[in-house]
Amino acid sequence: MSTYSYRPFVPFVPTPMPVARKMLELARVGPEDVVYDLGAGDGRLVIMAVKEFNAKKAVGVELRHDLVEEARERIKEAGLEGRAIMLEEDMFEVDLGEATVVTLFLLTSVNERLKPKLEKELRPGARVVSHEFQIPGWKPRIVATVYERHLSHTIYFYIKE
Repeated sequence: MSTYSYRPFVPFVPTPMPVARKMLELARVGPEDVVYDLGAGDGRLVIMAVKEFNAKKAVGVELRHDLVEEARERIKEAGLEGRAIMLEEDMFEVDLGEATVVTLFLLTSVNERLKPKLEKELRPGARVVSHEFQIPGWKPRIVATVYERHLSHTIYFYIKE
């Protein structure tokens, strides 16, 4: 039986650019990092990680074909092919072993379901940054607030033990 039948529905709500930038700043993304954005949507965070933060590689994982195609086109237009990659896959099936940074904008219930995978596959010292929703049972090292268009956005920063 396919895992797709059990995957939770997470609507596409784009992370505002100032929030995405703050997420990558908190994670201190740099030239040695491999960033994985789970539920990457239109690829904005993947592109920003490589273009603005000079990440060695950024991988977006997204199920929706239309969003993956849009992101791939944006990556091509930015000339970031090879370093910025979009996978049309289920985030629960993708190996996260090479990730030094994982970014999330998923519901708390999805983060909770994802937690065992993060604990199993991420190496000690990997950074996880979640926009708006905590990872139940994990203690954030930093909780930051970004104000954008009269809205506040909370960012949770974790380091894998």
